[in-house]
Amino acid sequence: MTTRQHLLMMAIASVCFAGTQAANAMTREEYKAAKDKIEADYKSAKAQCDTLKDNAKDVCEKQAKGQENVAKAELEQQYKPSDSHARKVAEEKVKAGYEVAKEKCDDMQGDAKNACQKEAKAVEAKGKADIKAMKKM
Repeated sequence: MTTRQHLLMMAIASVCFAGTQAANAMTREEYKAAKDKIEADYKSAKAQCDTLKDNAKDVCEKQAKGQENVAKAELEQQYKPSDSHARKVAEEKVKAGYEVAKEKCDDMQGDAKNACQKEAKAVEAKGKADIKAMKKM
């Protein structure tokens, strides 16, 4: 499965997930506990990145931050389900995917790096187009 297909499937799954969560909104206490867990998970992931060097560390940090942002957006969708929160989840997934892909391109040189960056940008553009189409539904 290509990165593009993976991102598209994640966006579609998040929309389907959003629809099923409308009936299961969480309490304020559950929300706070989940938010604290997201922050703890991010700190733990970031600490693991500190053991890496060079671009591997940068990629790890982008992944950790992306996962945190996606988790926060998903939490907001669970807490207060809405179309705008569902779109925010999809937007964060596209953004995180792009940031990680772009950072991975830094390990390459020349034409390979240019091709990698173009692919990352194309996947991001496709994801943004899919999100824009969600708004029209």
